[in-house]
Amino acid sequence: MNTKLKETIESVAKLEIPENRKEILNPFIEYLNEKISKNEKIAINFICTHNSRRSHLGQIWTQTLAKYLNLDTITTYSGGTENTAVATPIIKTLSNQGFAITKLSENNNPIYAISYDENTHPIIGFSKKYHDEFNPTSNFAAIMTCSEADGGCPFVAGSEKRIPITYEDPKIADNTDLEQQTYTERSNQIASEMYYVLSHLKQ
Repeated sequence: MNTKLKETIESVAKLEIPENRKEILNPFIEYLNEKISKNEKIAINFICTHNSRRSHLGQIWTQTLAKYLNLDTITTYSGGTENTAVATPIIKTLSNQGFAITKLSENNNPIYAISYDENTHPIIGFSKKYHDEFNPTSNFAAIMTCSEADGGCPFVAGSEKRIPITYEDPKIADNTDLEQQTYTERSNQIASEMYYVLSHLKQ
């Protein structure tokens, strides 16, 4: 990993997790530790309504932190109840935090190669439905990252565990003076919470 990304990880690792958020995260920790105890591979699908912001942050940060913490059995995915496009401020925020990002296509739903380590295949990021062929069809954890998807999608076909870990949508700051600050704060929050989860696993 490059120096900038390592610095970002070291910074978010120090952020304090409120007790009420720890309670929300604990079922995820328990699920992952159970999979580890059975020596099973772990697939995690982060799900939001539009698969444009929070679900991508969940997927990208969790995969990155799994590499950082040498958790080789974890593979992450993301999807929505509908597909739109990855929000441009998400790409800008991740780039500022140290990810190397290449735009692979120019259309209404661009495809990005998001690299967190020079010796690892990049994450292919684009907006898609959670049951897209790019995602697992069984034996995965469904992490519901927005309240709308959580409420509107009570059953996720193929998932063996459905865990709501919802976040406020940074979209509220789009096209305002607080846009970049809000997106960075949300990215840092998700990164810090996923670091908390992964650092509590029993390897």
